[in-house]
Amino acid sequence: MKRKLLFLILLISAVSASSQLKINSQMLKLNNVFSVISNLYVDTINENKMVEAAIIGALKELDPHSSYIPKEEVERVNEPLQGSFEGIGVQFQLFEDTILVVQTISGTPAEKVGVMPGDRIVYINEEMVAGVKFQNSDVTKRLRGERGTDVNVKIRRRGVKELMLFKITRDKIPVNSIDAGYMIDDKTGYIRINNFGSKTFSEYKETFARLRSQGMENLILSLQGNGGGYMNAAIDLADEFLEAGQLIVYTEGVNQPKSVAKASSRGEFEKGKLIILVDEYSASASEIVSGAVQDWDRGIIIGRRSFGKGLVQRQIPLIDGSMLRLTTSRYYTPTGRSIQKPYKNGVENYQKDLEERFKHGEMVTADSIQFPDSLKYQTLRLKRTVYGGGGIMPDIFVPIDTTRFTDYHRKIVAQGIMNKVSVQYIENNRAQLKKQYTEFDQYFNQFSIDDSLMEQLRAEAENEKISFNEEQYAIALPLMKLQLKALIARDLWSVNEYYRVIDTDNEALQRALKVLNTPGQYGKILNN
Repeated sequence: MKRKLLFLILLISAVSASSQLKINSQMLKLNNVFSVISNLYVDTINENKMVEAAIIGALKELDPHSSYIPKEEVERVNEPLQGSFEGIGVQFQLFEDTILVVQTISGTPAEKVGVMPGDRIVYINEEMVAGVKFQNSDVTKRLRGERGTDVNVKIRRRGVKELMLFKITRDKIPVNSIDAGYMIDDKTGYIRINNFGSKTFSEYKETFARLRSQGMENLILSLQGNGGGYMNAAIDLADEFLEAGQLIVYTEGVNQPKSVAKASSRGEFEKGKLIILVDEYSASASEIVSGAVQDWDRGIIIGRRSFGKGLVQRQIPLIDGSMLRLTTSRYYTPTGRSIQKPYKNGVENYQKDLEERFKHGEMVTADSIQFPDSLKYQTLRLKRTVYGGGGIMPDIFVPIDTTRFTDYHRKIVAQGIMNKVSVQYIENNRAQLKKQYTEFDQYFNQFSIDDSLMEQLRAEAENEKISFNEEQYAIALPLMKLQLKALIARDLWSVNEYYRVIDTDNEALQRALKVLNTPGQYGKILNN
C-alpha cells in the first residue's frame, strides 16, 4: 500500500501544485492520514478502493471534465475514438431474451463465414445464451476478444431445422465516425459526424470525395449530438474550410505554454457554401470547428447554442493500467473566445445546465438567452457580433418543437417498444421487403407504415402497461410512423439510410436547405 500512497501523493501534487512533482506539507499530511488509517483502523481496509476514492475526490475539486478511468474501463472508454475494436462484426439486438443478428458489418469475420441478418444466436462457445436474461454488455463480452482468437456460435436460422455452427476468428472491426453522407439535392451534400476519433478525418475525406464526384457544390455538415473527441481531428476538419495561415484554435494553461493551430494550404472546400448544424449536445471538438468557421465568417451555424466545453484534457496512463484524464489547458476560438460555461458552482449544477436551459425557455426562443457585453466579440472579416462564455450561439436559431412530443410517445421509445416492433416487422417481412424494394430510393418514396403495424405498436405498449391516450397518440402519430420507417430502413440497409429517412424531420437541416435554395439568402445572413 505504501507504494500506492506515494504514487497518490505525487499525483495529487502534480494536479494541485505544479508540473514538478513536489511533496509539500499538505501532501505529507495526506500520507499521514493514510498511514494512520492503514495501521489503526478497526477493520481490514480495501487499499485499492481507498486510493481510487482519494483520486476521484481530488479530481472533483478541479473541474467537471477531469476524471479517473479504472483499468477495466480504459479500453471501453477509448474504443469509440480509436476507430476500431476486436470482435466478429455483428450488430445485434436482445429481442425477447434472444440475441437477434440485425446486420453483419461488411467485410468482417461474421459476414465472411456466412452469418446473416435475422439469425438468432443460441450458443456462444457451448454456453446457452437463448432464453437467458442477458444485458447488451453480457453479449458483447462473450463475442469480443483478442484478434486472431476463435469464437464458436450456434445459430438458429429460419427454414433450417438444425442449429448451424460457425467458427469465427475475431479481427479488427471498424467503428465509424460518420453516420451519414449523401446528396440531398443536385448541388448539396450532407455529412453527419458523430464524434472526432482517430479515423474521422480519413472517413470525412472519403465521403467528401464521393459527394464531390456526384456534383456537390454546397455542404451541410451536421455536428448535432457530437460530444467531441480528439482535438487534432477537429483541427484537420476545420483546415478543410479555412485558408492557409488562418488561425483555427489556440490553447494555453497555467502549466502549459500557448499552442497555436493554423490552417494549411491543403483545404479542399475553402470556397463553397458551408452550413454547420449544432445543438445543445455539440461539444468540445465540435465547438472548435463551428467556432473557427463562425469567427472567420466562413459559413453559417444553424441550430441551438452548443454545450460549452472549452477545456482540453490529456490522457495520462497510470502504473496499474488505469488512466487519468486531466484538464491541462483551455482552448480559444480565433477571435479569442473561451466558450467554456462556468463551473464554479460545482459539478452538480454544471451538469444541470441543459435542464436549466429548458426551464428558462432557451430551447424554444432565442430571446431568453442573455449574454453580457463583456463576452462580446467581433468576427474577423465581417465584424459580426458573436459571444463567448458558454457555447457557440448559432447564426440562425432553430427551436425545439415540443408540441409533437407526448408522454405516451416518450414511454414507448424509452421502454424499447418502437425498436421491438420494427425488429418484429423485419423478422417477418425481410425477404418480401428486399424483393419489393431493390433500391433504397424506391423504399424512401413508396414505403409507408400501415395501420396494422401501428395497431401492433399500441398492443405492445398495452402489454408493457402503457395506457393508451388517444389525444397524445394522434399528436405523435406522424413522428412515430417516421421513426418506424427509419428503423426499418436501418435494418434493411445501414445507419446512412436511417438518417436519410429521419432527417426529413430535422428542422435545422430543413432550414439549412431553405437558406441554400433561396437566392441571395446565404450571403445576406453572413453580411448581417
